[in-house]
Amino acid sequence: MTDPLASDRVGEPFRFDYDSPVLRYGAGSVADLADELDEQGFERALVVCGSTVGSTPAVMDPIRDGLGDKLAGVFAETTPEKRLSTALDARDAYREHDADVLVALGGGSSLDVAKAVSVLAAGGHDHEAADREFAETGTLAAEGDLEPIVAVPTTLAGAELSVVAGLNAHPDGGPVEEVVSGGLSDRRLMPRAVCYDPELVATTPRDVLAGSAMNGFDKGIETLYAANATPVTDATAARGLGLLVDGLRELGKGGVDADTLEPVLEGLLLVQYGISRPGETTLSVIHAFGHGLTDGYAVQQGVAHAVVAPHVLRHLFAEVDGRRDLLADALGVADADDPAEAVVRTVADVRDALGLPDALADVAGPEPSEFPAVAETVVADSFVANAPRGLDLTTDDVEAVLRAAY
Repeated sequence: MTDPLASDRVGEPFRFDYDSPVLRYGAGSVADLADELDEQGFERALVVCGSTVGSTPAVMDPIRDGLGDKLAGVFAETTPEKRLSTALDARDAYREHDADVLVALGGGSSLDVAKAVSVLAAGGHDHEAADREFAETGTLAAEGDLEPIVAVPTTLAGAELSVVAGLNAHPDGGPVEEVVSGGLSDRRLMPRAVCYDPELVATTPRDVLAGSAMNGFDKGIETLYAANATPVTDATAARGLGLLVDGLRELGKGGVDADTLEPVLEGLLLVQYGISRPGETTLSVIHAFGHGLTDGYAVQQGVAHAVVAPHVLRHLFAEVDGRRDLLADALGVADADDPAEAVVRTVADVRDALGLPDALADVAGPEPSEFPAVAETVVADSFVANAPRGLDLTTDDVEAVLRAAY
């Protein structure tokens, strides 16, 4: 077992290259959206969101009031599929409204589509050229000056402080014969500003928040044990986890209001800070499992995390130190006789408090006969490269974790 003191990595060289957005936080802070756009020199905003958000007055009224005469239009057509065809339609709307800034409102899907719009509007792609490029490469070249984005999240998944975006081409929206999954990555895709408003997030149904919360919570867990952790991300993730572990338990008791969400949103902001950097991320093994379990299956990623995270952690701690003492301290269980098991139990407790599933058999994921194929996807995932030092994840390991989670 690795010396626990060595796992603190004190004094080790590191490089931290991170451009933070302007961060606005607080109940009612969306009222200041026009002021923020003014500060950054923007005049005409296109709001990009899904149809549910776009038709919910409790969300849209504060946004309209906050933007005032800077609201150029609303594109309320994003979907969880994050389709390239949707992004192209939104790009056309951006041009038609003569907008100069995108306001991504909602969950990760809307933010990812807005990032695709940023690239498409700058590159001048027509529909056919964009379809062809994405089908051939799985991405879009980010050319020229990208269009700016301001993010207003209404879920807890934590996709807003990121330089990447997922994107998919579907047969009914382009020339591909089957779904092509890919994405975008460019440091200029980091939003110019992010507005965290607990009152706005409180309009989101509790079941949606619960699934997204587990995804955000696991970002903090992974950031502490990732091979490329830094003292900066150690500090923000540890503080964020401390807020989340209590805040999510309180959220699980049933009340969804601004007071309950304040520590949760603050914790989410902190665990995200610095984890998505040019050319690297601290997301790791749990997120790789999440990708494997959602690739071709109907299970939502946060729910997939809820099921497998305790089992992934138990395997991880059986193989390496995994900075268990630092994690235990962040989660408030530093006095436990067995810090690794205490971390696993705490993660499971948060999941249970949120009312999320604890078995693969209970979700719309793979059956045991499909575990070998899922294991191949997990091991090939780029996030596995960020696994804790000394962890060599094999397909046999992944299958064993999946069987334990089933």
